[in-house]
Amino acid sequence: MNVLQGINPVTRVIGLMVLTTPLLLSVDIVSAAVALAFTVLVAPACGVSWARLIRRGWPIFLAAPLAAIPMALYGRPEGETHVQFLLIHVTDNSLSLAAAIFVRVLAVGLPVIVLSADVDPTDFGDGLAQVLRLPERFVLGAVAAARLASLFRDDLTSMRRARRARGIADQGRVRYLLTLAFGLLVLSLRRGSKLATAMEARGFGRVAEHGRTWARESRLHARDWVVMAVCLLVSVAAIGIAVVTGYFRFLGVA
Repeated sequence: MNVLQGINPVTRVIGLMVLTTPLLLSVDIVSAAVALAFTVLVAPACGVSWARLIRRGWPIFLAAPLAAIPMALYGRPEGETHVQFLLIHVTDNSLSLAAAIFVRVLAVGLPVIVLSADVDPTDFGDGLAQVLRLPERFVLGAVAAARLASLFRDDLTSMRRARRARGIADQGRVRYLLTLAFGLLVLSLRRGSKLATAMEARGFGRVAEHGRTWARESRLHARDWVVMAVCLLVSVAAIGIAVVTGYFRFLGVA
């Protein structure tokens, strides 16, 4: 089951904006927890299982404590002091801010994983050009870049196998990673140059006076407006619950 199947990719972007942007107004744990709980609960219905969410969201799970720890150590000191050493001052307020930042990073980051899953770059480009009316050359370049990005993993696998076959995969770990990175950079530049030349030769760089035509029509339907409305209601509800419970802190200020 995937309730987002057939939804315009632009709807995902707008839904993500209206869901996460209001959360930036307050640094409190309640509003972030409400939005995070909603994301985790609806993820399977959006085609992203919890296992897939954890697997794809590991950078976010890594970034959350990295953002919270400095806040706990150096946040604005208020309330009872727990630890104080040189510049480190751990208080009730700094711990509260750290917990809020931890949950907020998850609440803002995980919806990106859910709403961006299985988006076709071509459909996304159609939506950007026809719904959001972005410049055509920018949209075509973004679609081409997205297509090339999907080849990155294949290129990395091929380069690793080639180095193993040549017997140069057992060198120092740092040197091995640097040579891989340099090889990927060279390969990306070559492929990007060839793609740019091919697209220019096929007329993608020229925009007619009457505007470019598109093979597939992209527009918003009733389901798209429903998804955006649900995202807006969740964000408003999260902020409202924080205000009612007294946890709302505008930009972290009580």
